[in-house]
Amino acid sequence: MNERPGTDLGKTGPPSVFAVFLIFLRLGLTSFGGPIAHLGYLRSEFVERRKWLDEAAYADLVALCQFLPGPASSQVGIALGALRAGLPGAVAAWSGFTLPSAAIMVAFGYGLRFFPDVSAAGWLHGLKLAAVAVVAQAVWGMGHQFCRDRLRASLAILAAIVVLAWTSVLAQITVIALGALAGWLLLPAVEIGPAHHAEFRVSPRTSGLAWIVFFTLLGLLPVLAAGTGSHTLALFDSFYRSGALVFGGGHVVLPLLHAEVVPSGWVSNRDFLAGYGMAQALPGPLFSFAAYLGTVGSGSPHGWLGGLLALVGIFLPAFLLVFGALPHWNVWRRRPIIRSAFDGVNAVVVGILLTALYDPIFRSAVHGPVDFALALAAFALLMFWRVSPSCGW
Repeated sequence: MNERPGTDLGKTGPPSVFAVFLIFLRLGLTSFGGPIAHLGYLRSEFVERRKWLDEAAYADLVALCQFLPGPASSQVGIALGALRAGLPGAVAAWSGFTLPSAAIMVAFGYGLRFFPDVSAAGWLHGLKLAAVAVVAQAVWGMGHQFCRDRLRASLAILAAIVVLAWTSVLAQITVIALGALAGWLLLPAVEIGPAHHAEFRVSPRTSGLAWIVFFTLLGLLPVLAAGTGSHTLALFDSFYRSGALVFGGGHVVLPLLHAEVVPSGWVSNRDFLAGYGMAQALPGPLFSFAAYLGTVGSGSPHGWLGGLLALVGIFLPAFLLVFGALPHWNVWRRRPIIRSAFDGVNAVVVGILLTALYDPIFRSAVHGPVDFALALAAFALLMFWRVSPSCGW
């Protein structure tokens, strides 16, 4: 992807790392609406306004990040930062985009520790009801996009049944793997026409190293955590696996995080849902919810150090996957077998998100007809009146 002049706030040449940080900090303060809305903000900023890349190249980049596990909008930002200022630019882009929501979530975690009754406050219950509408909208939108025929819809329903019946972290991983297999075997291989060949400036050596680190940590962290009994390693492992194994990002990570921190007793179900309700009110990536969980969790470390550890753990796979995949994407995306497998993954992700909508979101927030009516009204505002999710907070 070629560099273009005049993109650093009116200066010539590529932007400095600090300029990249400031650009993404502004986006982190104003990007409400969830991952799909974030991709729209990024397109407006970097395709239309700054012209860092053209429409075709941006579409390639979004397709890459939708293909990978993890938070797609954050991964697009990481890639944009890397393409303009290398690895420091990637870190600057992620830091700027994530810092506002993460700092607020850590502060809210401290507030909850000092004022535990806030988790039962009426305004938080209202946020939980709004979360029902937001996640329902996400299920509706993803279902319309990824379950466009009976076979894909059936895969989504079967995935939801399995995850509801098998309450284990392994359930999601197994369902995603089976979804990829079903897509490969059952879904038609879709050819794509000629597309823009994006020149990602990441060397094959860097790509190989990123893949090695990604899979080494994925396999080694659980062993080290179990062998040493270290809470620090166990905490980092839980959030690293959550970031590494969730397809669809955003709300889909909710049941995975819930299964990691609530049954183990690290975080109570009430505190988990209070933080998730708060996370709905903020701009930036929903994965910043991890900073709150690390802050309020039992054991040591907790507080801001636990929040930072959880935040780095859940986002580290996004860095490794983006750097590992960028040099190869132009080849991968044209292979019909890979596209069919990913179609299957997308379908089962809808089912996983459907289970999150039911439990814990709906079951914890809707306690009677009035609650259901409020959630339904919020859903109507989002779906049919096109109200931004941030307007209700």
